[in-house]
Amino acid sequence: MMDAETPGVGDEVRPYKIRVSSKYLDLTRQKLELTRLPHEGSAPSSADWWEPKPQVEPLIDYWLDKYSWRDQEAALNEALPQFRTAITLSAFEKPVRLHFIRVTSPHANAVPLLLIPPFPLTNLSLGHLVKPLTEPEDAANNQPFHLVIPSLPGLGFSDPLPNNTSIISTIAEVLNTLMARLSYPHYLATNSGAASQSPAEIDWKLVNTLATRYSTSCLGAHFIAPPLSTPKISEAPWEWTKWSIANFFRAGILGYDDSDFQALNRTYVPWSVGKRPPTPQQFGLNKLGLTEPNTLAYALCDSPIGLLVFVMKGLRALGPTSNFTPEQVITFTELAWLPGPEYAMRFWAYCATHDEDEERKEKEKKAAAQAAKPRVAITVFLGGKDAPVAPQGDVELTALPPPLRTDDKQKYVCPAWANAHYNVLHTQRVAGKPGLLAWEQPEVIFKGVRGLAKQILRLDKRLAPGITAPTAAEPAPLQKVVVIPASDSSENAGGPSTPANALSPVTDSDATPKPGLKVPESTRPGLAPTPSGQKDSDQTVVSTSNKDIVNTSSDKGKGKDLEVPKKPFCEGSTPDTLISSSPMAMTPSPSPIAAA
Repeated sequence: MMDAETPGVGDEVRPYKIRVSSKYLDLTRQKLELTRLPHEGSAPSSADWWEPKPQVEPLIDYWLDKYSWRDQEAALNEALPQFRTAITLSAFEKPVRLHFIRVTSPHANAVPLLLIPPFPLTNLSLGHLVKPLTEPEDAANNQPFHLVIPSLPGLGFSDPLPNNTSIISTIAEVLNTLMARLSYPHYLATNSGAASQSPAEIDWKLVNTLATRYSTSCLGAHFIAPPLSTPKISEAPWEWTKWSIANFFRAGILGYDDSDFQALNRTYVPWSVGKRPPTPQQFGLNKLGLTEPNTLAYALCDSPIGLLVFVMKGLRALGPTSNFTPEQVITFTELAWLPGPEYAMRFWAYCATHDEDEERKEKEKKAAAQAAKPRVAITVFLGGKDAPVAPQGDVELTALPPPLRTDDKQKYVCPAWANAHYNVLHTQRVAGKPGLLAWEQPEVIFKGVRGLAKQILRLDKRLAPGITAPTAAEPAPLQKVVVIPASDSSENAGGPSTPANALSPVTDSDATPKPGLKVPESTRPGLAPTPSGQKDSDQTVVSTSNKDIVNTSSDKGKGKDLEVPKKPFCEGSTPDTLISSSPMAMTPSPSPIAAA
């Protein structure tokens, strides 16, 4: 896959804009129009079965007739300062290009925060969290942050890692390198979803690896519903003693709270001492049995409706009380559809079948014995009934299936259990269940990470504002968009590209995304990977890996006069924007998003 960025310049951070090839949008429409749905059956034979037709058919019509990806794309480019940088690791021959959002706070007391999106979502779906974290209404009492939100490798606009890579440890290294490159040698990190609900524990493994292996730079981490175990006498005798006494009396003593035991009493089976809660492989999305990803990847890469149904079921499994609009559900699907979901499936399958922590268990035990415990904040959910969530705006159709009956089996974790391996500085207990936290209860994330920041700033001067604040530098403008002319043939595909019209610099936006991917009508967000070819007008876009695809349509989105490609959606033809920007000696510091 060709790219207009200068090869071999690994330390540059470049402004980035999304532009999906019209070829992919036209082919997507063609596939939607040719959709074949399964025959309707009789009444389901199981109460857990779902009959998708009442929700899926209206969504297909909405996707074809009302939904506009270009509106979503323009909104994201306008609202969120995006960048990309190539990170070279010793184990890889080629650098990994990482896409990220970076918004610096205007407040002098801001500190750096790495916000990790919930897998398999990408960074651009979290735009509604930017303003509350960077520009809180009361910055004196609500800690502001310089915010960095990456898209994990293989998702969205970030390159995938090579095969047979230790994914979790490598991504942790990439993220830590990114923060250092942005002039943040010390920072905090937080999940944006419940670790206990993460597919294959990916969210938990990432933030835990950052906290334990990079504790000299990641000075504190916010764990949300972590899958912790009770203390063991062989590892932490004093913590084991405190837990044993508190558990014997079932009382809020020695660091435990009465609400801990009330929550434990609501769980499916009471915990025994030393027993770890069941991992997410035993419930939720991992019940799909995703141990071999390629079979499912072939199906989902070829069918936007197949992927839509997969997304719908995943959203319902993780957020049973969420009420997303049709536009939001389709945008989530487009985020996975346009780059192709295969790398996310392989990422998931690898983490479901490889336990990197176990492979390094002995080595880490020795290192942990000599090092200080990582500093963390812990947020847990006490369970019980969830409060009903009101629909977001005028919802004309039910966009999601009925709830899945899996949440009742998720077990409670006492925050004090973490004291066996971590230095717990802040604890937050929240009523109910987490759901899709970033959309349903974002204030839980804010409160947890601010509680952590308050304690870290009290104990560690390395995070004090003014020490890790970035050097002011204006972002370099995007100078050119490089497109491959329609006349270019496969024979000269390796030749130089022709420069086209100039793009305006990355600028601030008045529009701040609302929760659930909603912003004002003129700037509605969405996400998609960048195209292999960039559209210069309404005339031509050519995929660099599939040069015989030519779009002669002037009727956007209708797919008219579309020449069928010889190898449509072939390997390597994922959309990727060809953008050239001037080299920067210093990391750009975009201005924060202005108030709406």
